[in-house]
Amino acid sequence: MNGRISNTHASLLPVWMLYGASGYTGTLTAELAVARGLRPLLAGRNRRKLEPVGERLGLDVRSFRLDDPAELERALAGVAAVLHMAGPFAGTSAPMVDACLRARCHYLDITGEFNVFEAIWPKHDAAIEAGVVLLPGVGFDVVPTDCLAALLQRALPDATTLELAFTTFGTRPSPGTVNTWIEALGRQSLVRVGGEVVEVPVSSHAREVPFPTRTMQAVGVPLGDLSSAFRTTGIPNITVYMALPRPALAGLRRLASLRSLFANPRVTRGLRRWVPRVVSGADSAERFRSRTELWGEARNAAGQHAQLTLTTQDPYALTADAALRALERVLEGRVLPGAHSPAQALGADFIAGCDGVELGPLTGKVRSNPTDGGSPRHRG
Repeated sequence: MNGRISNTHASLLPVWMLYGASGYTGTLTAELAVARGLRPLLAGRNRRKLEPVGERLGLDVRSFRLDDPAELERALAGVAAVLHMAGPFAGTSAPMVDACLRARCHYLDITGEFNVFEAIWPKHDAAIEAGVVLLPGVGFDVVPTDCLAALLQRALPDATTLELAFTTFGTRPSPGTVNTWIEALGRQSLVRVGGEVVEVPVSSHAREVPFPTRTMQAVGVPLGDLSSAFRTTGIPNITVYMALPRPALAGLRRLASLRSLFANPRVTRGLRRWVPRVVSGADSAERFRSRTELWGEARNAAGQHAQLTLTTQDPYALTADAALRALERVLEGRVLPGAHSPAQALGADFIAGCDGVELGPLTGKVRSNPTDGGSPRHRG
């Protein structure tokens, strides 16, 4: 499945903007959009970086900053939706969301940052009043894990505990991903307990995770699923894990002792200036060989449990694919106005229709088919 749409259908879609189009994931998404017959308006902060992408793909470009509300509002004139890909989103999401609400323009992004989700949910009523969709996390963070959470809750509706984990083989992080990691180095980890998010020491939560091809040691990480999966399912106890090679886990524990250093803004700014010089992201051959494995388990108070696994293509390729599929649904009016998690807006089965995805069998003492009936709950 390549997700290609007809040129006739593409021409009927309203004008939409891809902001952050000169970045690693933004360029990948622009290329896939053109391959599918879509014509996004490419945008970002640096016109010099945008123009070569626009010329190569035959697309118009528009450059503007996010720190000038009037400039932002002018830039969104005539735009029906923004697919926002300029991170770290902790610094870029809020002005774009507010501008989209004023311009009555749909907003989607690919964040995996907990605080960004938490900042968007309170704008649910404002989005309904404006008639727009606010849909964060439509990439690898958090579409696969959010759909996995929804499928597990469908199988075990009274689940009280949810654990999610992922690991990636054969790829390298993009500059944007590394910058997001740098921003997180100065903070504690997070888990959700009794419905509340609490800080815990880095690497304090660890476990062996039975991924589809191997069992790996994984450590708890403060990702956006702690917000999105709670909004999707309402399950009160949630932990998110990332599997790493043992040397990397040891290095993570050592970095935790330097947390106060990384909390210094001057240190993080210096590290971020260094990133473009040494981080380029995976090339097409690496993306082709790469895969990601995900695992999830839900448990209820009676001791019943459900487990599911997912295998996907390279996370950046999946991000481009899932984001464009989500955008098309929003532009076609198939998502109600409001602030939603991906599984709320798109359905638990959305991930199964994305390219290169294999859903493993449901195991545990639960209903046999999680794809029969049910839907993610709405926490407006």
